[in-house]
Amino acid sequence: MTNKTTQDIDKTKAYTIEEAIELTKKLSKTKFDGSVEVHFRLGIDPKKGEQQIRSAISLPHGTGKTVKVAAFVSPEKEKEVKAAGADYAGSDELIAEIKKTEKTDFQVAVAEPAMMRNLAQIAKILGTRGLMPSPKNETVTPDPARAVAELKKGKVSFKNDDTGNIHVAIGKVSFDSKNLIENYETILNAIKKAKPSASKGTYIKNISINATMGSGVKVVIA
Repeated sequence: MTNKTTQDIDKTKAYTIEEAIELTKKLSKTKFDGSVEVHFRLGIDPKKGEQQIRSAISLPHGTGKTVKVAAFVSPEKEKEVKAAGADYAGSDELIAEIKKTEKTDFQVAVAEPAMMRNLAQIAKILGTRGLMPSPKNETVTPDPARAVAELKKGKVSFKNDDTGNIHVAIGKVSFDSKNLIENYETILNAIKKAKPSASKGTYIKNISINATMGSGVKVVIA
């Protein structure tokens, strides 16, 4: 069976999630196992703080990606977070190293509440790279080991960009379609739940899904 091409997509049509997943898989052009990403265009004003969206959710089937996690914790909790899967763990020494080198070889940072004051030294480095821990996505927590374990199992953080859009990976092309659909429904429900009370009018304006380097497929908003 030949792969579908972009000509096979009706750009004016919104497909059911089942149809969209199948099209996305067939339109994947990479030789490697590409990610499947979903994009939400939201009716929020990203310039207003009260309409910002930032949260986290555990996907039932993970993302297929191995995320590197840094845990900023007190010395007595280092062993615990490392056992949970943290790639980097430490307090002042880890902060000093990042301040000196400006290297952040991790995708997510977790911190105990007491460490947030110390993180002010590298807040600019972490903030500009979207790595600053936040209570909103449960990366600032008195139980950092649990947070690390959940992230390693497939918990994803999501937040709107400057244009009011949210982009989230929900798995790999090789995933079973049923698992991709369940991951999609989980993230969709989480975004619905995160709707700011200050947001008026149509909240979810458009949803599209695509594989890495693949064409976007419009999804019916359910």
